[in-house]
Amino acid sequence: MVRLMSDGELSRLEVLRDLDQKRLTTEAAAQLLGLERRQVFRLLKAYRAEGVAGLISKRRGRRSNRRKPEALRQAALALIRERYWDFGPTLVAEKLHEIHGITLGRETLRLWMIEAELWVDRKQRRKRVHQPRSRRDCVGELVQIDGCEHWWFEDRGPQCTLLVFIDDATGRLMHLQFVESESTFAYFHAARAYLEAWGKPVAFYSDKHGVFRVNHPGALGGDGMTQFGRALHALNIDIICANSSQAKGRVERAHKTLQDRLVKELRLAGVCTLAKGNALLPAFVADYNVRFAKPPANQKDLHRPLRAGDDLEDAFAWKEQRRLSQALTLQYDKVVFIVEPSEPAKAAIGKYVTVFDYPDGRLSIRHNGVELAYRTFDKVRQVDQGAIADNKQLGAILGMIRDKQLRRGTEQRSGPRRRDQRDARLFKVG
Repeated sequence: MVRLMSDGELSRLEVLRDLDQKRLTTEAAAQLLGLERRQVFRLLKAYRAEGVAGLISKRRGRRSNRRKPEALRQAALALIRERYWDFGPTLVAEKLHEIHGITLGRETLRLWMIEAELWVDRKQRRKRVHQPRSRRDCVGELVQIDGCEHWWFEDRGPQCTLLVFIDDATGRLMHLQFVESESTFAYFHAARAYLEAWGKPVAFYSDKHGVFRVNHPGALGGDGMTQFGRALHALNIDIICANSSQAKGRVERAHKTLQDRLVKELRLAGVCTLAKGNALLPAFVADYNVRFAKPPANQKDLHRPLRAGDDLEDAFAWKEQRRLSQALTLQYDKVVFIVEPSEPAKAAIGKYVTVFDYPDGRLSIRHNGVELAYRTFDKVRQVDQGAIADNKQLGAILGMIRDKQLRRGTEQRSGPRRRDQRDARLFKVG
């Protein structure tokens, strides 16, 4: 019988034994047990009548008065097996309350799911090692950015990438966007949306992806900046590349949470396309931040407003330089462009002009800030012998013929446009 006693009951037994043998006074026993005199007399009476068994709780082994009905337990577990088999207890509790009107504590669900082998206790999981780093003090001081390629729509849609912008000081999701792939133009579009919504942060914190950093060891002909880095430099925003995944742990841990919660929210909403997914993201971000965002150590917001001179359209355009030929022609992205004769165009002959490739597909050719009118030259159309040519176009046509003769055997344009490729390119300085 003694083996069934708890530590507290064993301590009571020693005090009551001394009290029964008059080695202790009632006041001293009450002080040792932390009880009133009346309760001490009640325990002493039970000890004298039943011995050690009188000190053991009569409720031990009996069903709790607060225990949930078995029918409710079975119904909740059936829903979990059917719809929420890979949800955690906290998320299951939220969905059962919001969708099914079943209010249960997450700890109750955790115990039920462990017993039903639908969840693994934390002690049984493999311990993880995290390198601690203090958060930044202010919102907008450091914003971590990264892309996560995943089957976000499971088998209902294509595999795609989610671009994530998260504030380091608060863990708050600042911007989410589904894109086909992690490319420069995808980051152009997402960064512009971020700046229009929040303003300019002090710095972005990224990995060593080619969008953010020139990784090619032979890239010596430019200024060392990628197209995205050049755009941020023009807007007076710094970009820092982390040396490891652990260094940008905020966004990496956010990926794991998003791959759990966001995938299931998309499943419950029946979302199967990027457009519908992007439409769902604002509500998800607001709910996520209410649940998980932390208050900053300093309430000051370091985001800077956009200035009048910050032209986001030009800043987030792919820029490359080309030398304008004597025939007022240049080649960009496997397409030949003929610049219309004008005084600014003639002044640019033999010099570098800048090609602006905008995200919406528009192109602009400029020299010293002046936009030059142009048209494309159709290389597929052949110039027949004896064909009538306008005198103003004769020089351009002869120039194209000479270039064609020098490039004989060159394949026609094929494959994706240059701006759709993932590798980083330098902004050439003439």
